[in-house]
Amino acid sequence: MKTYKNLYQRIISIDNLLLAWRKARKRKTKKQYVLEFEKHIVKNILDLYIELKNEQYFPRPLKTFVLRDPKTRKISKSDFRDRAIHHAIINILEPIYEKIFIYDSCASRKGKGNLLAINRFYKFLRKVSKNRKPIRNNFKDKNYIQGFCLKADIKHYFQEIDHSILLSLISKKIRDEHALDLIKKIVANFEMQRERERHNSERNAFRQFDLTIFC
Repeated sequence: MKTYKNLYQRIISIDNLLLAWRKARKRKTKKQYVLEFEKHIVKNILDLYIELKNEQYFPRPLKTFVLRDPKTRKISKSDFRDRAIHHAIINILEPIYEKIFIYDSCASRKGKGNLLAINRFYKFLRKVSKNRKPIRNNFKDKNYIQGFCLKADIKHYFQEIDHSILLSLISKKIRDEHALDLIKKIVANFEMQRERERHNSERNAFRQFDLTIFC
């Protein structure tokens, strides 16, 4: 398996941070938090660079809110400066992992998306149905091909997956300890948010229990 080293300096370079900032602001240029960041854009980019160079960067706490569009989802949102760091990492790591992804994985990939996924579905549909030729519904018929379509969604995927396994898989290809430490900080920030939410949930449940007894 091919491995990659010396990635950290590419991740934290000023050019890459500027590119990451441009990607993070895409379709959000009128958001107040973007405008605030861009009031002092040179200083903010330099501050991020210095923090990363000295390995003193730590992501800020996530902000959690409920989104209804129309499905109700709980979203944990990173601070804008942290999202710029996420893009900085993706800029360098994406080309490495793009090579090993299966072709039919379409989510969040350049040149793919919903339209390609739909086209691939119909391609397999035509293959299974033999271009819609009439076939008898008989399993003994040699011309009969049985097709299946699985529609599924992994609930709370990133919240539920074992992050230690995820980091272990990443470390098999990425052998730059500084880059891995940066990724671990981002994952740990999510873990801390999950612990805060669990603590708040338990505290609220205790208060409700105490209030019930009092009443």
